Amino acid sequence: MRAQVKDADLAQAAREAAARSYSPYSRFAVGAALLTADGSVFTGCNVENSSYGLTLCAERAAVVAAVAAGHRRFAKLAVAGGARRAALPCGACLQVLAEFCGPDFPIVLTPLTAARRLRTRRLAQLLPRAFALRGHR
Repeated sequence: MRAQVKDADLAQAAREAAARSYSPYSRFAVGAALLTADGSVFTGCNVENSSYGLTLCAERAAVVAAVAAGHRRFAKLAVAGGARRAALPCGACLQVLAEFCGPDFPIVLTPLTAARRLRTRRLAQLLPRAFALRGHR
């Protein structure tokens, strides 16, 4: 039986990933930590580009790292960003999560500076009408 990963530990991994952010334009660092169904954790940080459309969000970076390592089943995501209030994932990141996760997928949100301030939302709360092709899933 695999060890249970606590929300606080996943949030801390997301905060550590945010410290590696490349965000010279917005100066808004974000980190993400994605827990897979088998207990592995993959992290990502936002990587900005002077051509803003090429910027990669932390959440998608974590998903891409997990998929590249052969994972397709995810248990939970922690996102760390914002000073006093936690940043929410953008619509593109939520849609990428919807490709792999169901509506009840938990997303733990935390600001960068307050380790004890965690709140959890479900994917469907943040993206109530995710796009899906018919017959997929």
